[in-house]
Amino acid sequence: MDAADDMFTCNRQQRPTDNPGFAQMFAPGRLSLGLFFPIESFAGDRPSMGGQVALARRAEQAGFGALWFRDVPLRDPDFGDVGQVFDPWVYLGYIAAGTRRIALATGAIVLPIRHPVHTAKAAASVDRLSGGRLVLGVASGDRPSEFPAFGRALEARGDLFREHLHVLRRLLGESFPAVDSAYGVLRGLDLVPKPRADGIPLLVTGHSRQSLDWIAAHADGWVTYPRSLEAQQRTIAGWRETAARVRPGEFLPFAQSLYLDLADDPGLPPQPIHLGYRVGRRPLVELLAALRDAGANHVALNLKYGRRPAVAVLDELAEHVLPAFAPIAAAA
Repeated sequence: MDAADDMFTCNRQQRPTDNPGFAQMFAPGRLSLGLFFPIESFAGDRPSMGGQVALARRAEQAGFGALWFRDVPLRDPDFGDVGQVFDPWVYLGYIAAGTRRIALATGAIVLPIRHPVHTAKAAASVDRLSGGRLVLGVASGDRPSEFPAFGRALEARGDLFREHLHVLRRLLGESFPAVDSAYGVLRGLDLVPKPRADGIPLLVTGHSRQSLDWIAAHADGWVTYPRSLEAQQRTIAGWRETAARVRPGEFLPFAQSLYLDLADDPGLPPQPIHLGYRVGRRPLVELLAALRDAGANHVALNLKYGRRPAVAVLDELAEHVLPAFAPIAAAA
């Protein structure tokens, strides 16, 4: 079977966790760092998006584990940001072509307002074209203003999320699945291409209106929001207990986001900002090490509220922070 033929079949010799992107990001007992697009600080809700490919390559060379992409189809001034501006699937392809090893993660694709066939087609395409670097973070959506624009009821988003994820798994992992869902009926048709492995790693973001047991049963990992260290330690412990009970013997990683304003003063203690800290590099290393020791596997940094140029921040993180958390692929 040649490579082209393989795109039409399900490879059941691998698990979703064999995805190279997943391996870049996650390993038991280890912590990797990622970066959200846009890799820049900016005021207001719209970034410049200048020089992002060069910054992505710089992050890859420095040893960051992942680049993160957001799904914000419409501008809502009440929310204060529009992510990386460009459509996540288009931008994933653009950045994939400009990088080679770093994982490409979504944080997160809003499932209820998308059709699962389109989600599956886009995800499998990025997976194939990037060499298996896609890690698919998904969510139920947290912007109520978007749902009427897509003809979806906000109160139905939890049910739609579950159904979409179920159909998505089947489209990616089965040949010619027979599907009846709120999104439509599928008979005698198949999704192409198929992923490199038997599916694509799926990370549920937040609770997405589901129980923690449901997330542990149906996802390959959990992404949540930053909290105080003590609160996050309890959250991680709860995830570990749930994962061990629901999926004994399996590794289900824990990841979180963190807004970062890296201070010029390397010893500046953490000062709270929105969903993160203004902090010097030495206390930042201590904070990240404490999260690792609590069981966190990945922290995705967002530089929106920073006061320094992104290049300076990346270079300082590369020299003084990343060495404390060796790249997972190199350490494996």
